[in-house]
Formats: sequence, C-alpha cells, structure tokens
Amino acid sequence: MFKKILVPLDGSELSESALTYLTEITTDCRALDVILIRIHEPPDPNVIGTLDATIAVELDEAYRDEASRYLDTVVAALKEKGINARTEIMAGNPAEEILKYSQSNNVDLIIMSTRGRSGISRWVFGSVAEKVIRNSTVPVLIKPPVTGK
Repeated sequence: MFKKILVPLDGSELSESALTYLTEITTDCRALDVILIRIHEPPDPNVIGTLDATIAVELDEAYRDEASRYLDTVVAALKEKGINARTEIMAGNPAEEILKYSQSNNVDLIIMSTRGRSGISRWVFGSVAEKVIRNSTVPVLIKPPVTGK
C-alpha cells in the first residue's frame, strides 16, 4: 500500500519518536523507499546581510555536515531493523519543503511527530505538522508527544 514514505526529522528525540510508526508500517506494507529528510530554515536575510559571506557559507556547511552525520546514524539504526532508507537535506521553510518534496517525489505517506504546542506558543510559532496536515495531498501519520510523565 505505502511504497514511498517520507519522515521529516529535526534531530530531536521527539521527531525520532515517529520512527516507531515507521518500523511497524514498513514491516506491514513492505515499503520500498523510505526517505529521511532534514530541513534547515535559513536565518533571516537581514541577519545574513550582517555576516561576512565566508562565515555564512561556513555556517551552512557546518549545518549540512551535522545533519548528514545525524541522518547517517539514523539510517544505520534502521538498517539494523531491516529497513533501507535514504536521506535528503535541504534548506527552506520546513512545512513548505516537506509538502513540495512529497508532491514532486510521489510520496505515499508522511510520518512525523508534533511538538504539542498550544495557546500563544502555537499561535506565535505555528505548527509544521499542522501546516503539513492541512495542505498535504497524501496521508500524514502524526505521532503526538508523550504526556503525563
């Protein structure tokens, strides 16, 4: 049923909690293609404008290197469970990039976690998961935050 699955990760334990769903789903539907995606939201252009161009390039390279190491670690853990995955690293607005990637790459399912923000925090910062849910043309499976600890 789901042959191509997209899992956005931001490097947090919370985002990785979506991987439990991935393990179960790939076992049941034998997904052929699992893509782990990490999206870097570039700093405000006004901030970049105050930086030396070399520093801005070095910051971007450092982010990409860290993201690559992180995703490689996650891929290795998934391979131990028999799940083959590949990675993508991109820059932009996270919700927009997730949606664009899923549409242009014929993704069948998006699995992601939510931070569980509410009230003012949600109003100010918005919710990547909510934006993806509202605008996705494919099913989105959300792993809610664990509460009551």
